[in-house]
This record gives sequence, C-alpha cells and structure tokens, in this order.
Amino acid sequence: MHTIKLVVYPNFQAMALAVAAVFEFANLSHGDELYDFRVVSETGGPVMSFEGFSVNTERLTDAVYDTLIVAGNNECRPPPETLLTYVRNAPKHVRRVASVCTGAFLLAAAGLLDGKHATTHWSSASRFRKQYPGVLLDEDRLVIIDGQIWTSAGMTASVDLALAIVESDLGLPVARTIARKLVLYQRRGGGQAQFSALLESGSNSGMVEKVLTHARKHLSDDLSVAVLAEVAELSPRQFSRVFHQQTGQSPGKAVERLRVEAARLMMETTRHPIEAIARETGFGDRERMRQAFLRAFGLPPQAIQRASARTPQTS
Repeated sequence: MHTIKLVVYPNFQAMALAVAAVFEFANLSHGDELYDFRVVSETGGPVMSFEGFSVNTERLTDAVYDTLIVAGNNECRPPPETLLTYVRNAPKHVRRVASVCTGAFLLAAAGLLDGKHATTHWSSASRFRKQYPGVLLDEDRLVIIDGQIWTSAGMTASVDLALAIVESDLGLPVARTIARKLVLYQRRGGGQAQFSALLESGSNSGMVEKVLTHARKHLSDDLSVAVLAEVAELSPRQFSRVFHQQTGQSPGKAVERLRVEAARLMMETTRHPIEAIARETGFGDRERMRQAFLRAFGLPPQAIQRASARTPQTS
C-alpha cells in the first residue's frame, strides 16, 4: 500500500484537497486499498483554509511512508521554521516529495529545489525566480519530476500531479481510467503547457481573446503575424508588441501551442494518421509537428499516439 500524506497549514489552498479524489478512484478501480491518503499538519487537529473552512488533520510524524505532497497558499507566505525543517528532512524517510501550485515556494525555502527543475503557478513565476534564483524554474509545464522531487503547476494541476503519481505506480491505462471517472476533459501529460492561463491572461481590451478565438477556428489556415494583426486591427509591429506584453510570448509561439493542443487531442480521441493530423492542425507536415511536440511535451507525436492506442476507451 502507498501512503500519501498531504501537508496543509493555515491559509492553504483548498484546491489541493482535489488530489484525494484521484487516490480514492485508484482504490475503487482496483477494488483494493492501494493508497492510504491522509491530510496532515504540523500540530494536527483543525487547520483553516484560505477559503474559510477548516479540515481535520493528523499530526506529522517521522514514520517512513511513500509520498509527501505540500499544499500551496495564495499569499506565498513562508511557513513556520519547524515545518520547513520537517520538509527539509522528508526525503530521508519518504520516496517522493511533491508540491501543489505555490507549494513549490515551501520546497524551495526548505532547500529541496536547489539546482533542480521545478514548476509552479505561472502568475507566481516572476516572484519565485527573484526569491530562488538557484532553481531551474519552468512555469510552462504542468508537472515536473526531478529525481525524488515532483512539482506541479497552479490549481487544477494538482489533479494532474496525482494522476502522474498513479501513472508512475500503476501504469498509464489506470491513470486514464481514473481521469474518465473524474469526468476530466482529458488526462493531460505532465509536459503539457499551462495553455489557457498563459494564453488568455490579461487582455483587458479583449484583443488577445479575439485573436486566439480566430486562431482556434482556423488552425489549418495561414496564421502569420500579418494575418493575426489584421484580425486585431493593428499593424503587425504593434500587434506583436501588444500581444507579447499581454501574454508574455510571441504570436507564433501561441499559435504553435494551440496547434499542438489540438493535435494531441485528435491523437487521443481519433485514429487519424499523424500526417492527416499535421495537415488538419496547420503544421503542414509531420516533421514540423514532431519538432513542436518535442518543444511542448518532450515527446514525439508517435509516442503519445502509441500511449493513447494502448489505453482502453471504455471504463
């Protein structure tokens, strides 16, 4: 049995509790207690969430167990030194130490992310880099595994983290079955970018939303800067500058991400050949799509297509 402990502290993000459902359905799917999930805290007893309700917790101990998951908090406040000390020593008696969202700040404060690759909520990335320049932060990933340390992006990525843990323990088919039971749109791979948040984050004018809506509807068409600038009713130079200011990336990068997102969904839900998917999503040929997939997911399209084909389509 795998014992999973979610450590919370005052003003923690309640979304972190969503990981419990993944381990619950892992047990239900197998008809056996594969996971023993517990919510823990430094002192035990009730702990108040940021949302204003409390959860009952067990007290942290140094007993050997499988996985420690650290919840995040909206204000990124440093936890008590005693909790930092516990987390700092956790790798000595647990197999995995993981963080949800801004829980990465706690892992970094404990020194567990020094020199390691990690992710966190995209909106906290700038602050994180200033506080912890020794961490190799990539806020454009949902889940990053670096040895014994696992980190996940913001909010709902907590579910992706839990599914990644189940996939590591029990295999991809089990993880995808659980995702369907949770009525998820799809089981997102850890390498998938934080698409919606990064691409739609801050357009007060609605220009970004207008351009991205057009791009989604015309993925197989010409989506050059000149074309998108015309949609935005701006000059190409002004459009590129404003788009980058509002999204943190170039129009070309955003379009590539929309295309790989659509292509991956087609691979997971259809049996179309890779060449057809490349044409349908605007890549034109499989080599261009392959390079884009490697940048976005760290995997070629063939690997994702094979994984999808091995997974049962009914639960």
